Amino acid sequence: MRIDRLLAGLFLASSLACASSPSTLRADAEPVTLPAPESEGGLRVMTFNIQSAIRGLDKVSEVIRSASPDIVALQEVDVGSRRANGLDQPAELARRTGLKYFAHFRTTSLFGGDYGVAILSRFPLESVEQHPLPVETGTEPRTVARVHMKVHGQEVSVYVTHLTRRPFNGGIRVRQSAAIMKLMAADPRPKLLMGDMNDTPDSGSLRLFKRELADAFDLRGEGRADTYPLPVIPNLRIDYVLASDSFMPRHSKVLRVNASDHYPVVADLTLLEPMKAPTAEVVERPHEAASASSP
Repeated sequence: MRIDRLLAGLFLASSLACASSPSTLRADAEPVTLPAPESEGGLRVMTFNIQSAIRGLDKVSEVIRSASPDIVALQEVDVGSRRANGLDQPAELARRTGLKYFAHFRTTSLFGGDYGVAILSRFPLESVEQHPLPVETGTEPRTVARVHMKVHGQEVSVYVTHLTRRPFNGGIRVRQSAAIMKLMAADPRPKLLMGDMNDTPDSGSLRLFKRELADAFDLRGEGRADTYPLPVIPNLRIDYVLASDSFMPRHSKVLRVNASDHYPVVADLTLLEPMKAPTAEVVERPHEAASASSP
């Protein structure tokens, strides 16, 4: 029997990546311990499904501050909803964490406000846009956000998404992955894709991503990889930092903190210098030199 069928009953009662109610699962509470970020060319990024901060925006902001990231991709983020007490969560997190550049990308309305994905950044946002992803009729809309910024003098594109939830629906997540990869293929910049993919590393959607992108945790992960704790069956790994070959992953860790129903993923990367085209060098051949010097 496929694992999705075993999960179905659990997820119908307590939906994975659910937008409506708090999880009763208790996360571990390990301290946030990370190596010092690299200075030259170094970049620390985080992806975090914050569950609309229903466990407290203080907890979410403290996790982000403790990790000291440069860029944070957020999922399940509210703006102006009753659930968020009317707060603009990205704006408030930007204020509390010192990551002063931010944007929210609405996918739908919930609890009287906007709901979607967001980004926080230490670098100014040069431009922002979002693209709808294919979904099954009657299901929650999904989007991918694309943000352009300059990192260490280079133009970089950061993509943030939250794919359709499990169980089942594997086919639609593959279609969503294909749409994202098509968008990224037309983008010449160094690229990062971060988010809650709602799929495991061996799934069709992740295999599609990994044709062109490196999984930072696969390459440089420390400790356990799971990002979504479950009560009876093994925890799942569904949150990812994926990078184009313009980035070198150096270290990655899942932070086991009790601030959401997901654990955040942090990755340290090095943004590589752009390859320079070889320059033509004029070399004087010996016989030409001899001819030039003869009377």
